[in-house]
Amino acid sequence: MNRLAPPPTSPPTPAEPSGPAGIVIATLNAKYIHASLGLRYLLANMDAHGGAGLRAQTQLREFVIQQRPVQIVEDLLALNPTVIGLGIYIWNVVETTQVVRLLKTLRPDIRIVLGGPEVSFETGEQEICRLADHVITGWGDVSFPKLCRALIDGPQPLMKIIAGEQPPLEALALPYNEYTGEDLAKRLLYVEASRGCPFKCEFCLSSLDKTAWAFELDRFMAGMDALYQRGARNFKFVDRTFNLKVDFSVRILQFFLDRMAPDLFVHFEVVPDSLPDRLKALIAQFPAGSLQFEVGIQSFNPEVQQRISRKQDNVKTAENLRWLVNESQAHVHADLIFGLPGETLESFADGFDRLHELAPHEIQFGILKRLRGTPITRHTAGFAMVYDPQTPYTILQTGAIDFATMQRIQRFARYWEMVANSGRFALGLKLLLAPGSAFNHFLGFSDWLWQTTGKTHEFALEKLVDLLFDHLTVVRGLVEGDVRVALLADYRASGARGRPQCLADLLSAERIALPAVSGKLRAERQSRHVNQHRGEIQKAAAAA
Repeated sequence: MNRLAPPPTSPPTPAEPSGPAGIVIATLNAKYIHASLGLRYLLANMDAHGGAGLRAQTQLREFVIQQRPVQIVEDLLALNPTVIGLGIYIWNVVETTQVVRLLKTLRPDIRIVLGGPEVSFETGEQEICRLADHVITGWGDVSFPKLCRALIDGPQPLMKIIAGEQPPLEALALPYNEYTGEDLAKRLLYVEASRGCPFKCEFCLSSLDKTAWAFELDRFMAGMDALYQRGARNFKFVDRTFNLKVDFSVRILQFFLDRMAPDLFVHFEVVPDSLPDRLKALIAQFPAGSLQFEVGIQSFNPEVQQRISRKQDNVKTAENLRWLVNESQAHVHADLIFGLPGETLESFADGFDRLHELAPHEIQFGILKRLRGTPITRHTAGFAMVYDPQTPYTILQTGAIDFATMQRIQRFARYWEMVANSGRFALGLKLLLAPGSAFNHFLGFSDWLWQTTGKTHEFALEKLVDLLFDHLTVVRGLVEGDVRVALLADYRASGARGRPQCLADLLSAERIALPAVSGKLRAERQSRHVNQHRGEIQKAAAAA
């Protein structure tokens, strides 16, 4: 789950009217920078599993959720399709429901086929499934092409809900040739060396998998090499357990190490308590800015871990995190989830502080969501779990956490992203979080910030600097001069050119010598995050 401030939205160019497309596959991405791996799998497998000539009748279109549904419908209808396949996810189901409703109002003859994790379970409860003609649950790589062939040539399928066929991975065509030149130049490229997960963490849809399946490595590496030769430099692996098979992990890391370039960036999600020496030896060779690990901690509470079927050696996890932070130059992004069944505010605070002491570069503070189909629902009654019935189905309260406290934590998560994960307050954050409990210090700041402003969004950087100054000096009682020097270093390093009130005098004094550390931290963090446009990163670095 990645969460930096979004880049400017760049919707696709509206489709020009043309002859019948036959089939259109489409989805609404959260941001333009995301390129749908699922759609590209469908496109790559149309001929192999639907028959020769089907791919030629298929066009791929991607939109973003910020676009007006009526505009999306106009673009789709301009292609004159007979079948439209739509990828449905937790982040786009509301907007896509509006699109399907409009399509069925304007062109009821077009066959609408849905697929994706959001419509793979509980289909009888969803309006979008009622509106559609067919829903493929689970894997769609094979079942969607077969369904399209039947819809076009007959015989017409009788079933509305179709269980997706799961073939052996060698039967699937890889999708990497479907990435366009624009994708390579401007967007994140999602790749996968394996599917599935052997672990059973109940908040995750992957807990329903029987195991993890690896693609044949030579074939996968050939796909990576072809992307690299075409100019791809940003690779985001979506494997749930990249380091599960060490031989595979070693070969993949060596592949990128052998092709190291100044602009190469590779992201992996790793099992936190498994980091063999063979992997460490390779990880240590990657230069700063080239490697990012997403480390799913989720909880350090052994009782909660056992309750949600999460197997994790917490001692080994801490050792591995400490090694990654101190002995490698990888950017470490660690995840925690608030609201798990039985987790109290106090036990979560202990886990947060434990993770903070390990000093990952980012702590991604997530709130539990009830993804459709996940086994977490078995705890609903026993732990009084109450979820929002609307997407993204966020937990509202539990037997251990009341609604008011949950709202406080929602604000904490938003402010943490804005202040801690922004990379703009390296020195100010150290003052804010010490001494003692980092969680409690930030919760105090979060409560104060909400009471003072009544806002969780749309803070200008200059206003945020002033607010942090007021909290540190007035509420926490820190020495004004020390706070100003720290915030001045952070503000100058951010590249901003405004004038926070608390720094006005210092910004006017040319004799102030600025510490170099904050600028170094900012430059490293920005170079590691490809969710921002390269141009923005270069501009910010130049300004500093």
